[in-house]
Amino acid sequence: MSLELKLGNVMVDCEDGIKLQNFYGKLLGWECCTMYDLPAVKSSNGIVFLFISEPDYVRPVWPEQEAKQQKQMHFDFQVPNVADYVAKAKALGAVKAPDQFGGEHWVTMFDPSGHPFCLCKAG
Repeated sequence: MSLELKLGNVMVDCEDGIKLQNFYGKLLGWECCTMYDLPAVKSSNGIVFLFISEPDYVRPVWPEQEAKQQKQMHFDFQVPNVADYVAKAKALGAVKAPDQFGGEHWVTMFDPSGHPFCLCKAG
């Protein structure tokens, strides 16, 4: 018998949990909330990102460089219009990555804590 597990929450290390909660809440249109005494955002279908402030947080470097903090994971968000969401993300404090590999399909951005994420053309 195989039992499929459900993803519970995604924990995101950062320098300022409240700042990242506000960023992703506004970018994604998700509800800002508190879970386990941590700032969080929750989608309408139950996906939760929890933000944990780490005093010794080190921003990842992307593309990866030897002997530097590498990204551990990144988010790909499907959006109806990539250019519109790039502008929205920038207005909320994100930065467009200098190196781009997605052509017309996606744009890589850095959130306010330096995590790379991609805004991908939906469909």
